Amino acid sequence: MPEFIVHSIPGSPYGRAVLAALEEKRADYEFAPVAPGTLRAEPHIFRHPFGKIPVLEHNGFALYECQAILRYLDRVLPSPPLTPADPKAAARMDQAMNINDWYLFQGVGNVIGFQRVVGPILMGLTPDEAAIAEAMPRAQVVFAELARLLGDQDFFAGEAVSLADLMIAPHVEFLTRAPEWELLGVPYPNIVSWIRRMEARPSLRATTWDKVAEMAKAA
Repeated sequence: MPEFIVHSIPGSPYGRAVLAALEEKRADYEFAPVAPGTLRAEPHIFRHPFGKIPVLEHNGFALYECQAILRYLDRVLPSPPLTPADPKAAARMDQAMNINDWYLFQGVGNVIGFQRVVGPILMGLTPDEAAIAEAMPRAQVVFAELARLLGDQDFFAGEAVSLADLMIAPHVEFLTRAPEWELLGVPYPNIVSWIRRMEARPSLRATTWDKVAEMAKAA
């Protein structure tokens, strides 16, 4: 039986971040699919009282909240390290992870990503153009700041990949599928180069929406 079990939904950027971290660590894990309409029902609500994903199980220890899971994995699987040793670089990593949660996902990814990708693909919904337009000013601020923080580095915490990159990349990849990417990411060559670099990593290639959907079918 695999050491780690990840409860999530195929396509979830937060779930993908956890799976990518496990791939980076070359860990043995199992993907346990959660049906989208069952997040607030048993048995998932027992795992996560707020009805979200992902949830990690490790030898009887259960943990939710993506940032907590990623940091836990980096502690119990210390090689290769995904947190910089330098305190300032680690602080930048933490800052970028919080930008992801509070500004990139909230009000941007959960609007534009949902309206352009999740809703049409999974639910057959027509995008709400007014909601997208309302989210765009926030989105442009977020991408301008991400580009500033990345600067001329290869990754958000320096020259080595970190938890921040693994967390942010799935959310940005979602937005590359939207026409708004031309206004959000394309104006920043460093962001475009960074997401291409991330998408080329084996950990991201192994955890695409299609690949995770295959894992779900095999579960």
